Amino acid sequence: MGQFRTILRTLIGVTVVAGGTVAFAPAAWATNIPVACNENALVVAVNLANSTPASDTLVLAGNCTYSLTLPHGGLTNGLPVITTPIEMLGPATITRNSLLPFRIAEVSSTGSLTLTTSVTFSNGSAVGDGGAILNRGAVTLTRSKLTGNTATFNGGGLANADTPSGTAPAATFTRSEVSNNSALLSGGGIYNGLRGTLTVTGVSGSPMPVIGNAAILNGAGIAAVGSTATTLTQTAVNNNTALLTAGGVYRQGGTMTTTNSPITANIPNNCVGSVPAVPNCTG
Repeated sequence: MGQFRTILRTLIGVTVVAGGTVAFAPAAWATNIPVACNENALVVAVNLANSTPASDTLVLAGNCTYSLTLPHGGLTNGLPVITTPIEMLGPATITRNSLLPFRIAEVSSTGSLTLTTSVTFSNGSAVGDGGAILNRGAVTLTRSKLTGNTATFNGGGLANADTPSGTAPAATFTRSEVSNNSALLSGGGIYNGLRGTLTVTGVSGSPMPVIGNAAILNGAGIAAVGSTATTLTQTAVNNNTALLTAGGVYRQGGTMTTTNSPITANIPNNCVGSVPAVPNCTG
């Protein structure tokens, strides 16, 4: 039955319509899944994409706000845990609209999540790491946004999970704002944990903003702790606030490269306390 379903979807494609039901679409949609503007349709689409190892693109309803009222990936994740390659194509917003605390998405070691063309994850609230996204596999954001998310541990926007062995998580941000997120420990905007890889890139004259994030300990903008590599290019880390130190970027071990990436106007300082020092950062 599973093999038949895979062949059928490859040949004629599917569309997830209102109410989360599945309808067949023309062959041109073989790996694309258009998603109607409601919570159930989005959950059904993620489950469908997870059902085979092939890459799938969820074509989100234009300018839709998908309000998640319940967790659908255990008790801690708004969406089903992502276990295969999934792209979400906007413009659209996915937000938590609930008194229950849960992050927006978790990516497993076998999965990858790509947000393309103005996809925003907002108001996630994780008990643990990763307010918007907890990444154990691969995450890519292109012209998208993580804003207004919180975590009780690390990574208010995104956390590359501490990973002692096995697949090391990797996150790539390209021209994708990380703003107004918070963590009770480190990495209010982004946390790059043990063995993780983080690449953040803007463009000349329009650096990618990591702005307005907060953390109780350090690295309110970005914290890299025991990670393999952190690379910042044309990235502006400013106006972030930590209670302890290194309001901008905090580094503990690992390789770090910064190119044309101003780290300024952070509270109480920009990168003090990092060991080794953050390249091209003063104050």
